[in-house]
Amino acid sequence: MKKLIESLSVIEKKVLPYLEGKSISEICKKSNLDKVSVLRALEYLQNKKIIELETEKKKVVDVGVNGALYRKKGLPERRLLFLLKEKRIASIKDAEKESRLNPEEFKVSLGVLKEKALIEIKNGKIILSASKEEISKKSLEEIFIESLPIDEDNLTDEQKFSLKNLLKRKNIVEIEERKKFLIKITSLGREVMNSKDISKELIEQITSEILKKEQNWKNKKFRRYDITLKVPKIHGGKRHFVNYAIDYGRKVWTEMGFEEMGGNIAQSSFWNFDALFTAQDHPVRDMQDTFFLSQKTELPEKRLTESVRLSHEKGVSGSKGWNYNWNEEEGKRMVLRTHTTVLSARTLADTKKEDFPKKYFAIGKCFRNETVDWSHGFEFNQTEGIVIDPKLNFRHLLGYLKQFFKKMGYEKIRFTPAYFPYTEPSVEIHWFHPEKKIWLELGGAGILRPEVVVPLLGLDISVLAWGPGFDRILMDYYQIKDLRELYKNDITQLRKMKSWMRV
Repeated sequence: MKKLIESLSVIEKKVLPYLEGKSISEICKKSNLDKVSVLRALEYLQNKKIIELETEKKKVVDVGVNGALYRKKGLPERRLLFLLKEKRIASIKDAEKESRLNPEEFKVSLGVLKEKALIEIKNGKIILSASKEEISKKSLEEIFIESLPIDEDNLTDEQKFSLKNLLKRKNIVEIEERKKFLIKITSLGREVMNSKDISKELIEQITSEILKKEQNWKNKKFRRYDITLKVPKIHGGKRHFVNYAIDYGRKVWTEMGFEEMGGNIAQSSFWNFDALFTAQDHPVRDMQDTFFLSQKTELPEKRLTESVRLSHEKGVSGSKGWNYNWNEEEGKRMVLRTHTTVLSARTLADTKKEDFPKKYFAIGKCFRNETVDWSHGFEFNQTEGIVIDPKLNFRHLLGYLKQFFKKMGYEKIRFTPAYFPYTEPSVEIHWFHPEKKIWLELGGAGILRPEVVVPLLGLDISVLAWGPGFDRILMDYYQIKDLRELYKNDITQLRKMKSWMRV
């Protein structure tokens, strides 16, 4: 018993005298402690078997944000009614202006008063039809608001009717689930409360002031501490888990011998579409898929521009191109890049023959005007890669992809034939989603077409290319079922997320 009493903290001792039949708010008032401190003290006392805590959940009807305002000023329909009392007849336009109600409040007020037969509306005018008694008498809703808060279980039939009407309107009333704590003092707790030792002062912690003078600590007792008790978790600062994963992805590519590409988020349509042999009338360039900017920019050097024009209009290396007149102005339009493949195009244009073979990668943000759902977003990360080497073929492409995904922890992937404007042959990369039991598309890959390589590189050689969505790669590892969870910034979720540890 003595050891138990010596383990009591200051806040525990403060609440002990006020436990009998008291609510949390009363204990706060009597002990001069805030609610958090009181709840913490009660939890400590329960761990020491001094009290037993039970929680009782109940639903309480209380005023919302607008309800608190209306309780002071009156409901909007009451204010409109008082205005009409002065005029009897007023145009709808004048009444709205003089009532100083916002459009929504005014519209609702008209509906409520008309439903209660207190006004009539004829030829754009409001006519007051209520008697003096009806104007001065408070409505059931007003009486109900003044009586809040009330336990939902204790509502009368009239109050239930008022609640039903007010719930149709914004933020006037709300139903909250609240906890009520029931405190029961144990037999051990009563012994502790009746003990004379409870009034003895104990040293809570060693400070520099206590150590300065011997009389401050000599022959005095220190409070006992139970090191087995649970303590609050400490969450240190750390980077967002998506950034951890991106760094891991960079590590994987660099270990495979790739160099990183960089570039701006805002790009010209020339680099984003034209250089990748995407026709200027292709649906992907439509506003429904692309975020266009109001600015325009200049095209690159004439040699490169003319090579891309020729690729589109007449084709290269035996192809026929798209057979249309390529428009320079369309190429000058700025966009938020729709893929990181734009970086591959720019890198190809800067690569020289003597640099072969070369391997490049990128991980970065892309933007598309998509409908947001569990597997799509208008902003997402993509990982891009190209390998420039005349000796490589399609089997090498699949080998690089398998190796990357294996290092990222994905064994169960498959490749299916696909079409992309700038690769041939092309494949889509899929991985099996264990929760949804479906194959989820990660992105596309293939060998860049001559219409892309020849204008940019000046040679017709094999260039392997891929661009899977990086955010989708994270879903399985982090057990995320909805892509939107990646960026919702739930602090509880962020604290629990682990770093990327696959090898």
